Formats: sequence, structure tokens, C-alpha cells
Amino acid sequence: MKSKPSYVLSVLRNKCPRCREGDLFLEKNAYALKKSRYIKMHSNCPTCGQPTEIEVGFYYGTSYVSYALGVAVSVAVFVAWWVLLGISIDDNSLIWYLVVNSCLLVGLQPPLMRLSRSIWLSWFVKYDPEWKTHKVDAPERIVKEQMGNW
Repeated sequence: MKSKPSYVLSVLRNKCPRCREGDLFLEKNAYALKKSRYIKMHSNCPTCGQPTEIEVGFYYGTSYVSYALGVAVSVAVFVAWWVLLGISIDDNSLIWYLVVNSCLLVGLQPPLMRLSRSIWLSWFVKYDPEWKTHKVDAPERIVKEQMGNW
């Protein structure tokens, strides 16, 4: 019997939460900004067929997750800066921390956006070890004729 794929690894690798095998995003590279496909998702998982858009406006909630990830990065950078370099109001170390942290947050924005979508979807779609034999549940609040109109 095949072992259950890790939840954390599947979220970090942007895999479908139902089967934990299929890719959620069209482009694997989060920094493929020229193609403007770095944030575009498959409408359904290419492996198990799970819809990625559960309802209209489903991904608006990812702003909260993205905010929490940004705060976590900022706190981690602050602690690392404090331990390694020290922070003082007597010199420019606090200003340098703010500059470095701002640049880091801007640079990490594409993977953080993708990660927040992956986390958000995994909270609403649970892993199904029998996904090959179980039928995918149809989204309840989607009107197919209205998709893409907003």
C-alpha cells in the first residue's frame, strides 16, 4: 500500500490537496513573470479532476493567509537580524532592517501568493486516499454559465 503523501510537502510544492499529486498552477516557476502565468491555476487538477475554483471569489480569503505569511517572514527576518547583527536606535541598523525586509517581501511576493492559494485550498478540500475510485464533488455555488464574467 502506498503511503500517505505529506500535507506540508504537498502544500509547499503547490500540489492538489485532494490527490496531493497534480500541480495546481499552470507554470511551475513562480518567477516566470514575463509569461504572466505564474499565478494562473488549472481549472481542475490534471491528475484527479478536483475543481480549483470552489465558488465565485473563493480566493479573496487568501489575502489573510498572504498577510500572515508576510508577517511570519518579517518576524523571522527581524529575529535573525537581531541575533546576527543586532538592532539599535543609535545607528542605522533598524533602517537597514526595514530596507532589507521590504526588498525581501517584494522579492518573495510571487511564491507567497502561490503558497497562500495552496494553503487556502487545502483548508477546504481534504485529502482522499481513494481519489482514483471516488467521484469528485461538484462545486455547489458555481454557475458554469457565469464563470469568467466578473
